[in-house]
Amino acid sequence: MTEVMKGPYVAVVTPFNQDGTLNEAELRNQVERQISFGNNIFCNGTNGEFFVLSDQEKRRVTEICVEQAAGRVDVVTHIGELTLQSTIEHGLAVQDSGVKAVSVITPWFSALREQELVEYFTAVADSLDIPVYLYNIPARTGNTITPQVAATLASHPNIYGIKDSAGSYESLQGFLQVAARHEQFDVLTGPDSLILTGYQEGAIGCVSGIANIVPDLVNQIYQAFKGNDVEQAQAAQEVINYLRSHLYPIAFAPAVVKQTLNLLGENVGPSRYPVRFSQTDIEQIQDIIKQKLQ
Repeated sequence: MTEVMKGPYVAVVTPFNQDGTLNEAELRNQVERQISFGNNIFCNGTNGEFFVLSDQEKRRVTEICVEQAAGRVDVVTHIGELTLQSTIEHGLAVQDSGVKAVSVITPWFSALREQELVEYFTAVADSLDIPVYLYNIPARTGNTITPQVAATLASHPNIYGIKDSAGSYESLQGFLQVAARHEQFDVLTGPDSLILTGYQEGAIGCVSGIANIVPDLVNQIYQAFKGNDVEQAQAAQEVINYLRSHLYPIAFAPAVVKQTLNLLGENVGPSRYPVRFSQTDIEQIQDIIKQKLQ
């Protein structure tokens, strides 16, 4: 297997100053924090708030992550945009930056048929020299990459796998079956609840939002799995499941992750997502922190 991406990646948050500008120093701190636990970096994803970043900011985030990582861990950046042209332009702008690969979600808002998705991802992969990973997140885009679409795209020489954030075991299984038939096509899990299950079923890595909060536990699952310590891997997964099931219902999950980080003393600043936390919300998060993280 090619395994361009492998192991645990953090879907790193994008820190902002109180005036809303990019906090470059804190982004470097967060990258360094993840490296200290052995996690790779996935930037400009949903937890990175790519949807509300300018093109210039997205490219600067990628540049900072690559600079700070300095080859110690891999950096992958998300380049998916609303149009094919802007996705390709973003990919061309970052492919020589030092990133290991790029990921691409489906376009959003307009409902696309399977053949249209195949043509879209084929055009992106044809245009870039860097490895491309599909990124399936139908709850956010309204478009689903089905196993059938993935199976067609898996034969493309520049498509190396998929990050599946559909959220279900059934979806993960469908893509793992595609990967079993295509040597170059790998699967990474997106939902934090499926990290260990993913490894056990054949996923080669994860891209985790909750790794921002518990980088040690996300890495621990991978290391324990590799070392055949099922008990330790399961214990770490259970804490993650508790955090996910209690934190994420409070508000939009990426905004909750950022708010939790702030309450833990990480200076990542406000979210640009239009989520507003009440005092009750904050007390709820603080209570969860006390239960599991202190």
